[in-house]
Amino acid sequence: MTTFNRRKWLGLGLQTAAVAAAAAQWPMAFAQSSRPVSILVGFPPGGGSDALARLLAVHLQKEMGMNFVVDNRPGAGGQIAAQALKAAAPDGNTVFFSHDHTVTIVPKVVKVPGFNTEADFQAVAGVATFVNAFAVTASHPAKTFHEYVEWVKAQTSAPMRAIGVPAPASTLEFIAKVLDKKYDLDIETVPYRGSGPMLADLMGAQIQAGFATLPELIELNKSGRVRILNVLGSKRQAVLPDVPTFAEIGVAGFEDPPFYGFFAPKGMPAEKIAQWEQATQKVLQIPEVRKQLEDWGMTVDYMNHQQLHDAEAAYSKTWGRIINDLGYVPQ
Repeated sequence: MTTFNRRKWLGLGLQTAAVAAAAAQWPMAFAQSSRPVSILVGFPPGGGSDALARLLAVHLQKEMGMNFVVDNRPGAGGQIAAQALKAAAPDGNTVFFSHDHTVTIVPKVVKVPGFNTEADFQAVAGVATFVNAFAVTASHPAKTFHEYVEWVKAQTSAPMRAIGVPAPASTLEFIAKVLDKKYDLDIETVPYRGSGPMLADLMGAQIQAGFATLPELIELNKSGRVRILNVLGSKRQAVLPDVPTFAEIGVAGFEDPPFYGFFAPKGMPAEKIAQWEQATQKVLQIPEVRKQLEDWGMTVDYMNHQQLHDAEAAYSKTWGRIINDLGYVPQ
């Protein structure tokens, strides 16, 4: 059992005495500051990270008794926002809301990212996990991934063998390359500047297949604009009970799910971390918040700071091995 999986058995209701003591004081502690709490987001307004951050900000504001501001710093796969976090004071008034790409993958594929996750950041609280999924155009003849493999091998045109991915040197591009190697597909990965344009091309059949997060694909699949063939992760998703995992069809190694969580500058006081943990856990217990996350294809998965740190460390180890095995050289 990996470190990441063991955290699920720790008991999410358990808190240390220090956390419990700090929890009684957190509204007063935050009320002492008149400066709004800034949630840095490394992607533009309107995207998945932004929408989730804004949903959480509304409820965290009520829990903490402070004004919250979502501060979008898009660019370079979240690097700009991450660098802003590194430069911020560790006073609990600036946090970074990030998924796995920025804090785990960017440092492995960029020579000089401008930050070091372990040295510069403090994990604060995890919010949710999600899975990535593989989809084809709505009119594609393949109804299973193995049918897609046979279809690709029959294509003589390179554009027909292309697989779209939301960003270069992302987990989704590496997954596509692993599949290419395993099945000898001779595919071309087509990196986009975000999921939006990639999904637009997929719906318009400019590309025949692509990878994206399940939250980004779920509504398109429901409305028949794309067809999801497989999901990653260790189990089938409740919103897609008939769609198999890649592990089920013999593609193992992608079982640890990506995550969303809050990170702070290194040196954030323990009492501030406890305050964020308590507030985040309470917000994730609100029925409307849970339902919205589930409707977006996410799994509500509260993690305290240590659990989030361990999840990121396990994810980093897994993807470090995959990236090295593919022979990728940081750019």
